[in-house]
Amino acid sequence: MGEPEAGSEFAIGAAAAGPMADAQYILPNDIGVSSLDCREAFRLLSPTERLYAHHLSRASWYGGLAVLLQTSPEAPYIYALLSRIFRAQDPDELRQHALAEGLTEEEYQAFLVYAAGVYSNMGNYKSFGDTKFVPNLPKEKLERVILGSKAAQQHLEEVRGLWQTCAELMFSLESRLRHLGLGKEGITTYFSGNCTIEDAKLAQNFLDSQNLSAYNTRLFKEVRQDGKPHYEVRLASVLSTEPTLDSEMASKLKSYEYQGSHFWVTRGDYAPILQKVVEHLEKAKTYAANSHQEQMLAQYIESFTQGSIEAHKRGSRFWIQDKGPIVESYIGFIESYRDPFGSRGEFEGFVAIVNKAMSAKFEWLVTSAEQLLKELPWPPAFEKDKFLTPDFTSLDVLTFAGSGIPAGINIPNYDDLRQTEGFKNVSLGNVLAVAYATQREKLTFLEENDKDLYIRWKGPSFDVQVGLHELLGHGSGKLFVQDEKGAFNFDPETVINPETGEQIQSWYRSGETWDSKFSTIASSYEECRAESVGLYLCLNPQVLEIFGFEGADAEDVVYVNWLNMVRAGLLALEFYTPEASSWRQAHMQARFVILRVLLEAGEGLVTVTPTTGSDGRPDARVRLDRSKIRSVGKPALERFLQRLQVLKSTGDVAGGRALYEGYAAVTDAPPECFLSLRDTVLLRKEARKLIVQPNTHLEGSEVQLLEYEASATGLIRSFSERFPEDGPELEEILIQLATADARFWKGPSEAPSGQA
Repeated sequence: MGEPEAGSEFAIGAAAAGPMADAQYILPNDIGVSSLDCREAFRLLSPTERLYAHHLSRASWYGGLAVLLQTSPEAPYIYALLSRIFRAQDPDELRQHALAEGLTEEEYQAFLVYAAGVYSNMGNYKSFGDTKFVPNLPKEKLERVILGSKAAQQHLEEVRGLWQTCAELMFSLESRLRHLGLGKEGITTYFSGNCTIEDAKLAQNFLDSQNLSAYNTRLFKEVRQDGKPHYEVRLASVLSTEPTLDSEMASKLKSYEYQGSHFWVTRGDYAPILQKVVEHLEKAKTYAANSHQEQMLAQYIESFTQGSIEAHKRGSRFWIQDKGPIVESYIGFIESYRDPFGSRGEFEGFVAIVNKAMSAKFEWLVTSAEQLLKELPWPPAFEKDKFLTPDFTSLDVLTFAGSGIPAGINIPNYDDLRQTEGFKNVSLGNVLAVAYATQREKLTFLEENDKDLYIRWKGPSFDVQVGLHELLGHGSGKLFVQDEKGAFNFDPETVINPETGEQIQSWYRSGETWDSKFSTIASSYEECRAESVGLYLCLNPQVLEIFGFEGADAEDVVYVNWLNMVRAGLLALEFYTPEASSWRQAHMQARFVILRVLLEAGEGLVTVTPTTGSDGRPDARVRLDRSKIRSVGKPALERFLQRLQVLKSTGDVAGGRALYEGYAAVTDAPPECFLSLRDTVLLRKEARKLIVQPNTHLEGSEVQLLEYEASATGLIRSFSERFPEDGPELEEILIQLATADARFWKGPSEAPSGQA
């Protein structure tokens, strides 16, 4: 990458951020871009299934726009600006204008990559790592492109107004704006800019006291003339203040006094966006394959209309009961990774089509699950009373709207449903096929003699790991609960804590959940438990046989799975922020913790050694002694997994934090010197790929699949054609919603006082 021009705002910000700023806060021009291939899966759908998939996709894409409002104050304006520019002018046509304005090819490509990144992440912060990214070209040059574009020629004042609103924040790398976070640690729009971690804790306690979920909420704080903080808890819904027959929510929408503070529960967040979601869910209902799907969609409609998480839970019950559908989907405020407090769900919606061949392997794994659960290293009392046999399918994704696309999913996330009703697991086959492929020359931190083996077996070993992680990782373990009537779901007289040899001393009370109790560490701790289960159970020959591996191949799959995990533990350092001593990505923190556990096992099982690369720059090597995986690695994981599960089951937050945060600490203590190694990891990091998704388009009564090339331009075109009927209206909606709340972040660089 070329040096930023002296005097440009980017150059100043990058210089202030230190020597790694350019790599950390931009997307490189040569970033990998892949297209999701679901053509064959779509071709096999019946006309009715295509219509069902189409309307669910439309609902997902509309809802995904809410993520812009859940990310940063400027994200909706940036999206609206880019949307206007590329709707009026194709990227190739705009290129001619940009070059005439004095941009180099590299600078124009940097703009396209930035735009593709905003679309791909639904905002200007990376979905994986929560780091801000800025355009890698001078601000003045980008301004010339924007103000000379066809969109500006048609509507100069509007385009100029959008640019003036977001330009400074688009480029700013002021320390608090570099990462998502709460209080002094970063920026978030789940909370108003003056909220601290103490406000988040108080709000969580309030929500628990009212038996309200945080999943579909945001928190806005104002200090009024009386000097007391006033908190607005705003639920996402189509309805706002309208009278309603729905007593379930109506009784909650009022003012409360709680611990000396004033709380006001309102609704109507993202209302015009959710209205469009609801319209397409209504249309999808017409093409549902069975009554489970019809009732599921009816409850989702109720949830998004009224702001009710209880209705979404009811919909999720019907979804769990809808076994083996041809078209699979889920939609709502789901994952809490990006809420700095770990309780609020980001909107996501996916639509996917079953891959029958791979699903057959997962079905075999499901039938073996009860036997395999007995292999896990905790007493039977710490396992669910009954294993609720889930659906486990391999899917080809048609649509995944939100901030990013995972490799596998285990949902719903509601603890009470998971314990009593069950869950579903999905592995996203066409995502795995493109997102995690690695070129040999870009393979860092491995010995030369490991690289060919790694490339050959990484895909197959990851299939095994994802299967075990989702089904038997997230699907295992029991939470000890005392309900509102005082009844226990375990016998407090006879259940013994295997760590202490004594009776259970703690558990979950009515209204408490895993997320609300373990808050900031909940997501990463649970990912660590699931990853550890995958590593532990992949040693089982029965598991390897299910996936078709025996003999030397099976041993290679085990070795590469473990090697991939310890390498990922080193790569994880990219997602650690030393200034705040905090992790920005739940899965990567989990993998670093596992690396620490395996290093602690000693006996040469794992070593991480700083070296100098062939290019003369700092490098490192990760080594795993495959002969010691079973003799040293397995016992170490066994001890660690039991501790993780016991602390989770008993709701022992203090013990859980001490264990997990201890392993997650990044220091420069020898021999690994991880803080110093972090600079090496940043120096050699590879940007996460961008994924281009297709569109579905209704022509008469037929649904067409529109595919795009694997490039930044292709990704931009996919979004330019995503909302053909109402693109301008959506831009106005986003601008209006962002502007209505802008006062909550005015002067976003001013960190709130108080503890953060």
